[in-house]
Amino acid sequence: MYRRAKEYLGSDWLAFQEMFRESIHSDVLLINQVNAYLLEHSGKQLRPLLALLAGRAISGVCNDRVVRCAVASELLHTASLLHDDVADDSPIRRGSPTVMALYSPSVSVLIGDFWLSRGIDLILMKCDNQVIGYYARCLADLVEGEMLQLEKAGSLDTTMEDYRTIIYCKTASLFKAAMMTAAHSAGASAEQMQAIESYSFHLGMAFQMMDDIFDYSPQLNTGKPVGVDIVEKKLTLPFLGFLHNAPRDVSSGFVERLRKFDMNSCKEEEKKLISSEALSLVERYKGLEYAQECLDREIGKALESLSEFNDSPVWEHLVALAQHMSVRKR
Repeated sequence: MYRRAKEYLGSDWLAFQEMFRESIHSDVLLINQVNAYLLEHSGKQLRPLLALLAGRAISGVCNDRVVRCAVASELLHTASLLHDDVADDSPIRRGSPTVMALYSPSVSVLIGDFWLSRGIDLILMKCDNQVIGYYARCLADLVEGEMLQLEKAGSLDTTMEDYRTIIYCKTASLFKAAMMTAAHSAGASAEQMQAIESYSFHLGMAFQMMDDIFDYSPQLNTGKPVGVDIVEKKLTLPFLGFLHNAPRDVSSGFVERLRKFDMNSCKEEEKKLISSEALSLVERYKGLEYAQECLDREIGKALESLSEFNDSPVWEHLVALAQHMSVRKR
């Protein structure tokens, strides 16, 4: 699906790749070494893919400003991951050692700063104030989302409203910035901007919900470790489903146990035990079903937003990306 969308974009995807590589080049050998490692272990590059599809949906071709928006989205996304790895003390990402683990926390933070500065530089050179404003707000959202999640990990009183705020700030805000800046740069009408805003918002929310469901779904064999979020005291959607469905004495009892749990001083066996218990409770009280219903609603709303582009060749790719978020089809 991702490959088909990239093939459809053709020369626009090649232009993105060329500008992306040029933007992170440096005269410092260590920076280039770390960059080469990051490129070798890059993800699906979904955000720039969405940005370029938005540009195509509006004008049929991606101009230089659209490509810049796409590159900036990937630079900002990777910068946030490099910083997150240090904040979370994460040794592994996508099955490979993180930059922090291979080099040092300082290198990870500094390379993140480098990518962030290059992303800002790209849009400052050629894009207008509206594009700059979108990305400025997105950067603030990313920080606020992480800080709210840390705050709620301490208080263990995450509500559904808190959760939606967190995943909007941490994930959906960058989906939205990537697509809206590209659509704006391609000359979108007010109606088209509204459609792109709705699609990108709901798609971003669905993407994070899907990821959170994976953390409680060992049966899906996604290749990612499961039960990590609860050990870090992150109360995500499946766990909120357990809290919603379980008797109060059961839910409050486990939350109280979690409150006393200290991941920094406990043994590995204790982490596995509390993770296993959380997975069992979520399964028993249908937390995954609750989460999947929320996910399906977001996917449905994303698909509804695409009526503005029904006659566009891009439509089928945007539909496929939204439908891919459905855990039920895996």
